[in-house]
Amino acid sequence: MTKKLGFIILVTVAAFALASCGRREQPLEEMQEPVAMEALTSMNASSAVAPAPQEAKPVVTPAEEPATVTAAGFVKPTGEEIQTALKNSGFYSGAIDGKVGPMTKKAIEEFQKANNLKVDGKVGPQTWAILSTHVNPPAEGKKKR
Repeated sequence: MTKKLGFIILVTVAAFALASCGRREQPLEEMQEPVAMEALTSMNASSAVAPAPQEAKPVVTPAEEPATVTAAGFVKPTGEEIQTALKNSGFYSGAIDGKVGPMTKKAIEEFQKANNLKVDGKVGPQTWAILSTHVNPPAEGKKKR
């Protein structure tokens, strides 16, 4: 009886092994479809249609703190980028700590006022279009010896 049971188990394992030999495994990337943020926010339990495939976004490690992309395609800058640009443009003198607090908001409002933008203390697409030109400090000329 024990030999019969052992033989049945052996045959069953062999059958499963042979049955799976012909399958080609797909890479994980091929099996998953990226989903846009807009689709995620509008999905509900009753939606049965899958969203159209989107172009894959690069993977970013947590240390890089990715900028936020809005529905309009605007890439929202980080607090550090905002403070750096404001400092380089002469509107901010505080520490560049990435925290958009009262000092940073006041600097944003002053920048907006000086550039004839809507003064709301928020860095939206129009404000960032001008402010982003100040993220990198201007290159200084080479000093003569």
